[in-house]
Amino acid sequence: MKNYPTLEDIHQARERLRPHIKHTPLLRAEKMEKQLGCQLYLKLETLQITGAFKIRGALNKSLSLPKEAITNGIIATSSGNHAQGLAYAARMLGVKAILVLPVTTPKIKIANTQALGAEVILFDGDTAARWSRVYEIARENHYAVVHAFEDPLVMAGQGTIGCEILEDLEDVDTVIIPMGGGGLISGIATAIKETRPSVRIVGAEPALTPKYYHSRINKQRTSLPLKNTIADGLRISVPGQNPYPIIEKYVDEIVLVEEEYIVEGMRMLAKDAKLIVEPAASIGVGALLAGVLKVRPGEKVCTVLTGGNWDLSDLAEVYKPAA
Repeated sequence: MKNYPTLEDIHQARERLRPHIKHTPLLRAEKMEKQLGCQLYLKLETLQITGAFKIRGALNKSLSLPKEAITNGIIATSSGNHAQGLAYAARMLGVKAILVLPVTTPKIKIANTQALGAEVILFDGDTAARWSRVYEIARENHYAVVHAFEDPLVMAGQGTIGCEILEDLEDVDTVIIPMGGGGLISGIATAIKETRPSVRIVGAEPALTPKYYHSRINKQRTSLPLKNTIADGLRISVPGQNPYPIIEKYVDEIVLVEEEYIVEGMRMLAKDAKLIVEPAASIGVGALLAGVLKVRPGEKVCTVLTGGNWDLSDLAEVYKPAA
């Protein structure tokens, strides 16, 4: 089985998902454009059914599995949004979902996952350790594993976002995509570059978790010490094995964004676009604010707002008035 999605896979995913998910809006953020120096368009995956893009890949994979493969249940690990997507898919298909979540997962993501009927297991360990535990549980109970970013069908589901962007903004110049494990940017980059190669694809990583940035410099997958970042959805120490070569093929630039600009991006989106997003979703705006991505006046830039699931108590801290 191939370890990457094709454009045909992404088109098939779009037809498979069409009855079940939202074609999310593409909003022009005119109030933000003067400060950011370009025409800015926001892809509002925050308005997706589960509040994040992850439902696309989780559902595409789950709908592609034979019924006998998911009879006992489906399992994965996640920082929270893939968990909610998979829990939603399992509920729709009438099967059990088991999610192994880090102990640092925001409470709202745990609560949302449980509200969808999933069993949540909190685990204190890095991504590799959590996945080892997932496969151990899956073998013992004959569960189907749905990997959050290594699975080509999950990547294909995420790639449907790229199809929607091209449909809604035919002359887009640049698309900025947050980088965690790499499944999202792999799918979107494949959809866009295989359709319109001239579009610039930019990956944005927190400066505290620069795994793809340094892997590109080193010309090989590079593991880094895991550090805490406010963008918890992007907190991974090593690039995905399958996404890495896709990213090297299709992604034109990778930029790093400091924590202060991720937070400033959240504030700007709340103030000027009236959108509440989680930190991982604001990183594209943060990259523009920080000036790490060069744009020109009139350039049509789209950034993907990946999700809006965040604790209100944390939001209050971010949005409190400056002293």
